[in-house]
Amino acid sequence: MSLTFAATLAERGFDVAFELAPGETLAVLGPNGAGKSTLLTLLAGLLAPSTGRAELDGTVLFDVGADRRTLTEPRHRGVSLLAQEALLFPHLSALENVAFGPRSRGVDRAAARATALSWLDRVGAGDLAGRRPGQLSGGQAQRVAVARALAADPSLLLLDEPLSALDVTVAPAIRTLLRDVLADRSAIIVTHDPLDAFLLADRVLILDGGRVVESGATAAVLTRPVTAFGAHLAGLNLVTGRRTPDGFTAGDGWTVPLAGTAPEGSSLALAVRPGRVTVSRSATTAPGAVCIAAEVDDVEHRGDLVRLHAGGLAADVAPSDVVALGIVPGGRLFLGFRHEDASIYPVQGVREPGAVGR
Repeated sequence: MSLTFAATLAERGFDVAFELAPGETLAVLGPNGAGKSTLLTLLAGLLAPSTGRAELDGTVLFDVGADRRTLTEPRHRGVSLLAQEALLFPHLSALENVAFGPRSRGVDRAAARATALSWLDRVGAGDLAGRRPGQLSGGQAQRVAVARALAADPSLLLLDEPLSALDVTVAPAIRTLLRDVLADRSAIIVTHDPLDAFLLADRVLILDGGRVVESGATAAVLTRPVTAFGAHLAGLNLVTGRRTPDGFTAGDGWTVPLAGTAPEGSSLALAVRPGRVTVSRSATTAPGAVCIAAEVDDVEHRGDLVRLHAGGLAADVAPSDVVALGIVPGGRLFLGFRHEDASIYPVQGVREPGAVGR
């Protein structure tokens, strides 16, 4: 089912527009307060916009302007919301919880129960049909909640951090389940976990301050981010700069040769993985490489690696190298990477050159 959405909410500084193709799953990401939950509540009908219009497969969800105000009731929108918590009815069995959606649409009891049992079986919870929510584990309850959302046969499924309340040992199984049931289904998933975007979404929308700051196919956003948040999700260093006669030139003057036809003065971005950034105590002049002098801002332990941040870049080094090089916050060192390890591409709207380390 196709979705067109454009809405403002003045009191929250929210102004967002996008489209969703039939059968597409969109991951909405962004920092806290970016407007992700506002987007879902507007679609679900739990909040009215200041202005805007949203239409789902020919059904107007809302249409609000100076001389019009159409707000379709939530139960008539064809939208199901799967929240962080399962929120099952405590007095009903798992079967009756799942049958609630079909029953509320007028389906007779026997048919609703048959639909509910079918969905419970599909999410691997058929043997839980007779249990009440108080008898279910967190993972079991979330499986039932997924079945309940889908049994209502929504035109659009909204998922609000569906895995955040689950134990880390349970989340992978539910993520696999969602990957299966979301195939060819129109869905929007709000998440803080980039793994959800990687594995579940066809497209990514990044919000910040109530605005869309980045959007595109998941693979494109994860390989060619244009914002600091997108680079963080992708695990990349992002450096913005300009096209000059020498190639890509960063704000502090270092350059990378660049082939291609990007016009001089145009905005460019350079992405390089922290694992490809080297650290040394002395400057190197190796051909085909960049060398940048910087002060260490922070050092953090990450499993079998240590990530250091310096000069707007992040570099992953072995713990033994930290000791050997005497790396500490405030220390001076040199970071470098080979030209061939960097990806350079055009971006729009970059005002000032700079660097963002993951």
